Amino acid sequence: MLEPTRVLTPVGWREWVKLPGFGVPWIKAKVDTGARSSSLHAFDIEHIWRDGEPWVRFSVHPWQRSDADAVAVECPIQDERIVRSSSGHTEERIVVLVDVVLGKRTIEAEVSLSNRDQMGFRMLIGREALRQGFVVNPGRSYLGGRPRLAMRRRNRGR
Repeated sequence: MLEPTRVLTPVGWREWVKLPGFGVPWIKAKVDTGARSSSLHAFDIEHIWRDGEPWVRFSVHPWQRSDADAVAVECPIQDERIVRSSSGHTEERIVVLVDVVLGKRTIEAEVSLSNRDQMGFRMLIGREALRQGFVVNPGRSYLGGRPRLAMRRRNRGR
């Protein structure tokens, strides 16, 4: 049986995305078909309990190469998993569900929390998220739009 045809949303190899549930208006993400899961730069990660359920408290640096404008987040823990990084190292990471605005569409993605301070991008969008109807054009960037010039300059200037 053939799968019904669906329109795929094009995205570039890097995109500006929004994390509205986390209060992050813009964060630059690398779209990586070589990575199974998505990852978000997080620091000061702390396990907490709410109504008998495991939650996590952490902070996000939305700007590349900067610790300015940190955003504090609290959300339920979806899972804890062993994740292998691109360098081959394994670590246990907390996984949370995140609403991600990618390519003018909002999807729910499982995202592991990791210190990405030394990485070029504060967020990585992996195959599991891309399976929700996206096609990647590796020769293009920012097909889903960009923040206003002043916001982009603010990110670059830090």
